[in-house]
Amino acid sequence: MIATELAGQVATAFHSGVLAAAAEPTGINTSGIVTFFAKNIAPILLAVLGVIFIGRASRGEVSKVLTSSAIAIVGLAFIAGAATLFFVGDYLIKLIFN
Repeated sequence: MIATELAGQVATAFHSGVLAAAAEPTGINTSGIVTFFAKNIAPILLAVLGVIFIGRASRGEVSKVLTSSAIAIVGLAFIAGAATLFFVGDYLIKLIFN
């Protein structure tokens, strides 16, 4: 008796549209994530690197600081180059296929 009432209520709710389908997934806002990291995380990491470099330089390890700084600059150049190639590749794809 209880099962039949429950089944009747479920059928009524289903037919009246109360049980709607789940909404379509909207995806992940990758632009917002990249902007968040660029505005908040990257400056903090660069500040930490700066403090480490200043600490090393104050102890007389200038050669290590210069080496680490050069490596950091080369790394940033590679990252900038990768970003540039991404935009150039996007431009070339649009140029060829449009």
